[in-house]
Amino acid sequence: MIKIVINTCFGGFGLSEEAEAEYKKRKGITDPDWYYWDIDRTCPVLVSMVEAGKVDGTYAELKVVEIPDDVNWFIHEYDGIEHVAERHRTWS
Repeated sequence: MIKIVINTCFGGFGLSEEAEAEYKKRKGITDPDWYYWDIDRTCPVLVSMVEAGKVDGTYAELKVVEIPDDVNWFIHEYDGIEHVAERHRTWS
């Protein structure tokens, strides 16, 4: 199973200042131009932080969802609310 972090409320994905600092510390990030939207939503560090406790940003309610390994997935977002969807082929 793949664990993916999504936001479940209006506003959008985001980490609290404390959680962002902790993530950067755990990953050894020192780049001043780095921003939390650069985080891979399947990052084990992010997943463990969300599972362990409150890391939500001001307008975020983060949740870990699990999907089967063989799914070709993407995160669909509308007004900040996200869900994981399976990609399907289309032709035109």
